[in-house]
Amino acid sequence: MAKSQKDYFGLSWIVSLILAIIPVTAWICGAVTRFQEGKIVAGLIRIIFGFNIVWILDIVFMILSHSILRVLPV
Repeated sequence: MAKSQKDYFGLSWIVSLILAIIPVTAWICGAVTRFQEGKIVAGLIRIIFGFNIVWILDIVFMILSHSILRVLPV
């Protein structure tokens, strides 16, 4: 089964953008989606560094490319 390219649990871009702007939801949703994708190290990085540079990068990537920061394409 192919995974959806939409971020944050398959939600639309505008809903994912709103969730990415709010720091707490971006931190939680980012970590949970990485664990769901099987990217344990990326999930741990989001838990540890989620409130600083990763949060800012998520917002920038969401606005510019309509996708949160991904190391490898899904």
